[in-house]
Amino acid sequence: MSLTLRTISREQHLAYIQSLPSASHMQVPAWADVKAEWRSENLGWFDDRTGQLVGVGLVLYRQLPKIKRYLAYLPEGPVINWFAPNLQEWMEPMLAHLKQQGAFSVKMGPPVIIRRWDATSIKKGIQDPDVKRLRDIEADHIEPRAFEVADKLRRMGWQQGEDGGAGFGDVQPRYVFQVPLANRSLEEVHKNFNQLWRRNIKKAEKAGVEVVQGGYHDLEEWQRLYEITAVRDHFRPRPLSYFQRMWAALNNEDPNRMRLYFARHNGVNLSAATMLVVGGHVWYSYGASDNIGREVRPSNAMQWAMLRDSYALGATVYDLRGISDSLDESDHLFGLIQFKVGTGGQAAEYLGEWDFPLNKLLHKALDIYMSRR
Repeated sequence: MSLTLRTISREQHLAYIQSLPSASHMQVPAWADVKAEWRSENLGWFDDRTGQLVGVGLVLYRQLPKIKRYLAYLPEGPVINWFAPNLQEWMEPMLAHLKQQGAFSVKMGPPVIIRRWDATSIKKGIQDPDVKRLRDIEADHIEPRAFEVADKLRRMGWQQGEDGGAGFGDVQPRYVFQVPLANRSLEEVHKNFNQLWRRNIKKAEKAGVEVVQGGYHDLEEWQRLYEITAVRDHFRPRPLSYFQRMWAALNNEDPNRMRLYFARHNGVNLSAATMLVVGGHVWYSYGASDNIGREVRPSNAMQWAMLRDSYALGATVYDLRGISDSLDESDHLFGLIQFKVGTGGQAAEYLGEWDFPLNKLLHKALDIYMSRR
């Protein structure tokens, strides 16, 4: 198959995404509006024989300080046939086009999963003193074609650092936790939760915790809980304007793209979460909780409600997003994996992010600049 790449309209891009079972929420056209500080472009690959659109990519361009050269970034993309035998024919026109646009370096995140570990294997690994990382556990599922993709990319000159994050380090999580929903009943999903999760869901029900959906006007209340969380967990929170922009951009594109959930007890909101939907893939994207009311288990109640809603939407996967690959109990991120493993889902490892230096000197300069930040 010979391919031609060119800039396409947002409408073409969206129509293509809508024709697929799912794609990353960072590859829908509206994501460009969420990331307003980047310049953006919608790319399309066309089959020369049929003239049909066969792949798309959302590119975000970040300008280098003081010069008109850009880092071109395709978060969790592009949306192409990654297992095509002629991967080079997809990559070459993209690199040529991005170079023409003034890019000195390209960063992309192939949405290709290499390995999966079931919750039971991870639990065993946590109990084993010799196991320090997810990678130390034998994977339950391996995708051999993913290794071929990595091999082809390396041969083309794409780079990855030793830790899997090349140059600027991975921006998106390489390891995520997912609850598969396809061909399963809700009863099965619930049965797969560990005892603690099931007990906590019951506890929340008994205490009268209710889970409700909010709208744009509730984002200020979301922000209040989110900033409490940021102080407690020592991270820098995004401003309210970011979530307002996200809500407006994503729900303008598709009224069901972004949802907001609150778990409340006696009329007081104790925890909140944002949820994103693209086709059959649902993400729990941001979470927040107060320092009070934890004994009524609002977070478990909220996750269970979001999972049930995802199931009702016909989702094939409920994605709890990033986890660290460390299984060391003294690691500050260990609690996160422990919480997510309780859902009985699977940890998945993506191929990670890859860099292609179009201008080696500028790429190196940015690399040094990023590492000193």
